[in-house]
Amino acid sequence: MQELEQLVAQMEAGELPLEASVAAYKRGSELVKFCAAQLDKVDSQVKLLEGDMLKPFQATDAAAGDD
Repeated sequence: MQELEQLVAQMEAGELPLEASVAAYKRGSELVKFCAAQLDKVDSQVKLLEGDMLKPFQATDAAAGDD
């Protein structure tokens, strides 16, 4: 994610020549796909843990369990 943010910042600042911008765009696309796959993986794990029913996270519930 950090690498993606750096690429976006460089591209937005206009610091890269055209060829480097194209390469950065391609790399950014790969990173976006990777991040999306990781999120899907975690989402599947959460659904499995919750029996296919996602429940909203409530910080008060987590804090109450620590008492």
